[in-house]
Amino acid sequence: MATDNRINFWRRNSKVPGRYPKEAKPKLNHVKSKKAASFHEFARSTNDAWDIDDEDDDDFLGIAEPSPVLAVMHSPSTHAETQQQHPVGDAAAEVLHSVGAPQTEEAQTLQEEQEGAPECQCVNSSIVRSASDSQFSPSSVRSTLQKQRILPVRQVIPLVARISDQNASGAPPMTVRERSRLDKFRQLLASPSADLEELRKHSWSGIPREVRPITWRLLSGYLPANKERRELVLQRKREEYFGFIEQYYHSRTDEHYKDTYRQIHIDIPRTNPLIPLFQQPAVQEVFERILFIWAIRHPASGYVQGINDLVTPFFVVFLSEFVMENMENFEVASLPLDSQRNIEADSFWCMSKLLDGIQDNYTFAQPGIQNKVKALEELVSRIDEDIHNHFKRYEVEYLQFAFRWMNNLLMRELPLRCTIRLWDTYQSESEGFSHFHLYVCAAFLLEWRKEILSMVDFQGLLMLLQNLPTIHWGNEEVGLLLAEAYRLKYMFADAPSHYKR
Repeated sequence: MATDNRINFWRRNSKVPGRYPKEAKPKLNHVKSKKAASFHEFARSTNDAWDIDDEDDDDFLGIAEPSPVLAVMHSPSTHAETQQQHPVGDAAAEVLHSVGAPQTEEAQTLQEEQEGAPECQCVNSSIVRSASDSQFSPSSVRSTLQKQRILPVRQVIPLVARISDQNASGAPPMTVRERSRLDKFRQLLASPSADLEELRKHSWSGIPREVRPITWRLLSGYLPANKERRELVLQRKREEYFGFIEQYYHSRTDEHYKDTYRQIHIDIPRTNPLIPLFQQPAVQEVFERILFIWAIRHPASGYVQGINDLVTPFFVVFLSEFVMENMENFEVASLPLDSQRNIEADSFWCMSKLLDGIQDNYTFAQPGIQNKVKALEELVSRIDEDIHNHFKRYEVEYLQFAFRWMNNLLMRELPLRCTIRLWDTYQSESEGFSHFHLYVCAAFLLEWRKEILSMVDFQGLLMLLQNLPTIHWGNEEVGLLLAEAYRLKYMFADAPSHYKR
């Protein structure tokens, strides 16, 4: 019943990017699971939230002064890859209109682009195909090429090592709608007292890159709505942060804080390891200072693995004020010192504002995450009983995959460019990072319904759920995910017994 209702409400395209062909799925032997007796047992059995090897203790440098942390890791060369555009504009618009959701810019513009598209587009004098096409049969390839004759070939969507979103340099020229939205944002921001409710309304469907830094500062509560006070507040808060540095940072080698600093020092190189920007010593030292100061100012939780990820979107967005192109390889040390200090201080305060709303995720035993995982399990059991029973049949516990989704806010499941777009909406929701995130996780799980139900063993299910193929996702996919999350919230948030069994 619930499944039929959902299909009728939201028609999905079975060929959306991120899904791989049936024949390419891994064939794994059945492995019986061993259930964790408790959350603490599960936590002990998973020392880290990531699939990256732990650093040896000998790699930790107990230094008193900043120095280069690790050798810069070289990112593998990226390939020019594209994904096909799927005709979902009408479906997305219908759903959002029916539930009263703020319609995403992606859904609004898809139909316009399709109507005015030329018969075929080329990149570098040749048709660009998605990397996933190479896994299809010859008949599928022919079908793909036929579709390219009637649909516009999208601008190349970068791989995981690419930060820039689709509105960055190199993307197609701004459409009339995009230009109009940018002008509206600038008008709101130029007001003597910004209308934050109106700003949130427009930000829900994505914030233009040019005004994202100032908009994030306002929506996070870091800056006041009054325009005249903003400069004074910025100056005061930046000075306050560096006052903390002078007061506390030298204590990182003290016995009381040594373990905290050691864990931070180990985790920093794991932060987006494929992006050269985050492997620069100057950037790693910035992250160490931000995380250490936050940890000692919040003793109830201290530093917990996963918090290091939450700095990166703010750092990238505020860096974008100074860097327009090739941000992945930009040498941050080449910026003027004042600019570096401003990026660091603003990232600290905005991350602090975010964590104030979800700090129970990181206190002892992480009760916030436990509660959210249980809420996700209960929600999925009402939305899609088939998936829920499939997990029970093969003894898959939600904690085994959703722990990371809650701990890292899906940052390990999505490319960074998608996380930044996702956070545009989170910051426009009143409880985006805590309450709305639950429905985004549910929508994200349902996105892979077909793949999940096709896996008939415990090991295959966990490997799929921990390595979902989102590497070439872009703004359209995130926009559709958010629209589905809004639909679920609209239907279930204030109806605790809806579809309850």
